[in-house]
Amino acid sequence: MSVLNTAVSGMMADSNWLSTISQNVANANTTGYKNTETQFSALVDAAPGQLPQVAGVTSNMVSYNSLQGQDESTQTVSDLAVQGAGFFIVSDGSGDTFLTRNGSFVPDSKGYLVNSAGYYLMAAPTTTATATSQSVNTVSGLVKVNVDGAAASATASTTAAMTANLPSSSTAVDPVATPNLIPSNNVAGATPTAETTMTAYDALGGAHTVNLYFTNEGSGNWDVAAYDSAAATPTASGGPFPYTSAALGTATLTFGATGAVTQINTGGVTTLATAATPTMSIALSSTQNITLNLSNMTQLSSAFGVTASTVDGNAPGTMDGTAISQSGVLSFQYSNGASSDAYIIPLANVASPDSLTSVLGDAFQTNYASGALQVNNAQTGGLGTINSSSLENSTVDLATELTNMVQAQSSYEANSKVFQTGTNIFDVLNNLKS
Repeated sequence: MSVLNTAVSGMMADSNWLSTISQNVANANTTGYKNTETQFSALVDAAPGQLPQVAGVTSNMVSYNSLQGQDESTQTVSDLAVQGAGFFIVSDGSGDTFLTRNGSFVPDSKGYLVNSAGYYLMAAPTTTATATSQSVNTVSGLVKVNVDGAAASATASTTAAMTANLPSSSTAVDPVATPNLIPSNNVAGATPTAETTMTAYDALGGAHTVNLYFTNEGSGNWDVAAYDSAAATPTASGGPFPYTSAALGTATLTFGATGAVTQINTGGVTTLATAATPTMSIALSSTQNITLNLSNMTQLSSAFGVTASTVDGNAPGTMDGTAISQSGVLSFQYSNGASSDAYIIPLANVASPDSLTSVLGDAFQTNYASGALQVNNAQTGGLGTINSSSLENSTVDLATELTNMVQAQSSYEANSKVFQTGTNIFDVLNNLKS
């Protein structure tokens, strides 16, 4: 009987080995799949006070979930691969959470990112997520990622900067003797030395053309005035003055002997360039101010010229796509060039990832042997980085699996012959008895 039992246990173990090999071969091209192996252990039957009797072999399957597969580039931004030890947190249709390395996420009919196994990607929305790590051992606050229906975006202008040269050889205007010639006084007949424009945006994305006037007042002083071009009423001579509303902002720039800004006076307050950045405030509306940096202005013996002019803010734009950083920040990209962070995709791991319980669709659940769930941001805690437009290949090596298949078949055949021999012995014994 021991011969038969041992042979049967060997055939069962080899059958399990072949099942493991077939599982690996079938998933050789499954994204994020981790190959499994069959481990064998001897069975020993030992009664108290007696010598142990060999009782065959047992087998168990081990999944190498901690192995790193090779990344393969794709053309889909939402295809994700983890370069490191972490797993994506996903959920099924019932809301139960799992871990997976299968990052083949695409939007479904409702815009939710779902992978090829039907699991939804979970992340923290930026309304609740912070730059710090997620709470350890919990998935509280995570929601299914949705990339559909993002509202149009408009960003109000708040800062601006200008680099330009003001000609030192230009004719100066006496602000005391002829104040009507100074643009900041907003009177007809004002004659600025130089002028330029810049475009700013209000909170609704409306574009405003701001006219900037520079007037030489002598002694290195220049009057600066900003007006909204929409309020301009051209005079009979074709000039831009007077305006129907007051200036959006005024200032007096003072230049030193080298032609660099030394101070700025706004609203009666003088700011030295050595103490702070010379800026003036432009009130685009009662609730929106733009801080204009004028620290790079110069007064040199050359013609007026603007070399750089920048204003932040954007006109309304529709969603143009998504981008996912290596730290897991998913942002919406808009046609106007704006970007808006929407989600932070966390990663998770356990103390013993090879002990995780495998479930349908190349996903895993935690258990007592695996240890508690550890949730954190990508690029922290050894979890690794998230690579967009990439997929992790299976860790199966077909050459190794085919070699193992030959060995498993040979072992199974040998055990079957042992079983046949044991059967023949029983036949002989039965014949002797009869």
